[in-house]
Amino acid sequence: MPEALWSAVRAATGVMSVNLYGPTEYTVDALAADLAASATPVVGRPIGNTRAYLLDGALRPVPAGSTGELYLAGHGIARGYLGRFALTAERFVADPYGAPGSRMYRTGDLARLRADGEIEYLGRADDQVKIRGFRIEPGEVESALAAVDGVGAAAVVVREDTPG
Repeated sequence: MPEALWSAVRAATGVMSVNLYGPTEYTVDALAADLAASATPVVGRPIGNTRAYLLDGALRPVPAGSTGELYLAGHGIARGYLGRFALTAERFVADPYGAPGSRMYRTGDLARLRADGEIEYLGRADDQVKIRGFRIEPGEVESALAAVDGVGAAAVVVREDTPG
């Protein structure tokens, strides 16, 4: 959430505002933040039965304040993607910090743990974008275009012609 929007919502009187974060792969909500409790945008803290890890490329925890990729684990994790075995194996990985056989979901989001215990969203670890709520992988679009007869190479650029 942009800081200006965060500030505007925080300034509203008589309104309880909560920021909920969670990908569909984790049954929607995994983290929550009370907007009144933080002056700057955060995605919050794990909700019940959820574990959030900020890990480096070797799945080791990063120090507080450092950037890491956000992984989610717990009761809300999905089983994977129907019929997409390679993508399931890439995104749903063994949880080295959980019970034997448990898994965690690799969100692709970069974040850091603040000193106050809140998790702050910093951006994406990949090129994925959302357009009207749909997740788009520019690399997949490029591959599909390049596979068309007569196309030698393809490049995809996401741009906003009209704000909103």
